[in-house]
Amino acid sequence: MPKEPKPIGEVTHFFSGINVAIVKFNKPVKIGTEIRFKGATTDFEETIKSMQYDHKDIDIAKKDQEVGIKIEDKVREGDLVYPIE
Repeated sequence: MPKEPKPIGEVTHFFSGINVAIVKFNKPVKIGTEIRFKGATTDFEETIKSMQYDHKDIDIAKKDQEVGIKIEDKVREGDLVYPIE
């Protein structure tokens, strides 16, 4: 049985009006990375198309940086973010 990948981040906030998740990553993550949001009622995959830090577009989120990611679906605080291998 394949072991579960370790989460690479956690949702700290979600802005529903603009569908932006604030994610704190525990390792550097770049645009184009495929990720999976997973929580009690959340489970979907997404490719990071844009990220912002301090209202500026960035290509790479640094470790422990909280960044905004535009997403297609709803997430909740505490949802975990996994890499898709």
